[in-house]
Amino acid sequence: MPVPAPGPQLLVGERTGRWLRRSRRSAVAVPLAQRLPRRIGTWLALCFLGLSAGSGTVLGGHLETLRENYGEPHHMLARLVGFGIDRVTISGIAELSEVEVLVAAGIDSKTSLVFFDADQARKRLEAAPLIREAAVRKLYPGEVSITLVERAPFALWQVKGELFVIAADGTVIDKMDDGRFAHLPLVVGPDANLRAGEYIALRAEAGTMASHIRAATLVSGRRWTLKLDNGMDVRLPETAPAAAVKRLASLQADYRIMDKDLLAIDLRQTDRVVMRLTEEGAAARADQLKSKTKKKGGEA
Repeated sequence: MPVPAPGPQLLVGERTGRWLRRSRRSAVAVPLAQRLPRRIGTWLALCFLGLSAGSGTVLGGHLETLRENYGEPHHMLARLVGFGIDRVTISGIAELSEVEVLVAAGIDSKTSLVFFDADQARKRLEAAPLIREAAVRKLYPGEVSITLVERAPFALWQVKGELFVIAADGTVIDKMDDGRFAHLPLVVGPDANLRAGEYIALRAEAGTMASHIRAATLVSGRRWTLKLDNGMDVRLPETAPAAAVKRLASLQADYRIMDKDLLAIDLRQTDRVVMRLTEEGAAARADQLKSKTKKKGGEA
């Protein structure tokens, strides 16, 4: 087998060595300024100034002041480069105000869109009693969209001396601290919030008497006692209370019972109506009976 001549191999080796030597010499010959990234001096200067300003702010005790005035540093930086929250669109509100929604979502002028947590804002909104569902979206470069489904105020619930606004399922929406919901029906007593729908249905059976029913108290969790606007109590039976309410409407239509000196009407028995007079009514009734007795005695 023929052995290849060594000449070309040596030539290739010599050429390779010369190429490597040239490469090393050319690399060493490039000036250091040309091998560094462009504008690195500017960036280093900016970093130095930023570190100096940051350390001076911390050491000088001004960091808290900056946070109070401009928010957290990462939010400040994001707003500086154009990612602030410039617009918030809110849909689905009826009882809540826009300010209440923004506060609940944690959005203010110091918040940036980049570091705004939409999912956390949704959880905060849904923790508000008046909000049943919430959807929050970030729309770059500077908008937040909020869509809400509120719990509709259904009735007022008074228990242990406190007054609450409740939803149809009895969920407490908020404390009653203003007159916005004064027009809502009122139920009183433990667990009355869970059965407010029954009271609303009874009012519907009362016809024209409904406007005179001011509230209903759930007694022992079994039956309702209605409070009329003239102070009269109407005791309803545990079973078939709707029929008793219709009887009440008939008594008013036929005998104008609201014009009488009555303290309470007991409709718990289907075959009779028991009425309790006020003190003035009882005194007048006693005088009337006395006069009748005297008249009969004189005739005798």
